[in-house]
Amino acid sequence: MYRLVINIIGIFFLLSTILYSQNRENTVEYTPDFKFAEGVFFDFDQVRNNNPIPKARILTAVDFNDGDFFKEVLDKDIIYYYDEFGMRKEMKKDKIWGYSRNGVLYVQLKDGFHRITIVGGICHFVAFIKTFETRYYDPYFYRSYYSDYYRYPSRSSTYSKTELRQYMLDFESGKIMEYNYSNVSLALMRDAELHDEYMQLGRKKRKQLKFMYIRKFNERNPIYFPAK
Repeated sequence: MYRLVINIIGIFFLLSTILYSQNRENTVEYTPDFKFAEGVFFDFDQVRNNNPIPKARILTAVDFNDGDFFKEVLDKDIIYYYDEFGMRKEMKKDKIWGYSRNGVLYVQLKDGFHRITIVGGICHFVAFIKTFETRYYDPYFYRSYYSDYYRYPSRSSTYSKTELRQYMLDFESGKIMEYNYSNVSLALMRDAELHDEYMQLGRKKRKQLKFMYIRKFNERNPIYFPAK
């Protein structure tokens, strides 16, 4: 009975290895030379499958060869397109994940599209984010004749400012996180050995070496895309 169990386990691992090899045969490993298919990604599954809605299926008067094609198309609140069955569909812009232009990924965040500069198991990108703040005024008025203070109702004004922020994208879950040492440690948990190595560093070192450990993770854990 024991020998039978061992044989079954051995067959299971052999089949798993064969299936893993067959799956890898139909994929290509990401390298800096990899080019994403050009088009609009409605969700992250399309990104992982490198299968966007191509420009030819998007209903627009913009010339496909226009260098500002995506800027012009994504300037609208709604995008109209044909699905794989030739049916006319529509998608709200704020529901779109992003797009690929000239083989480069752009992700939508905070009403803007931002280029992903480092692609891997853990991606990294920067974004100019517009924020709005409210400033309150509580003025006092002094009248010398009555030697008294008169308080007027508080007034407020709203102003905007643009900040440069850094973000990470977990390529397994599609989750976007702020770029800080706490989130780097969470992302590294998929590589237990590397995570333990990172956590053994002091807090200051973890802050300083965030980017280095992202690169280490990407080298040790390559991502793959379907072969075209």
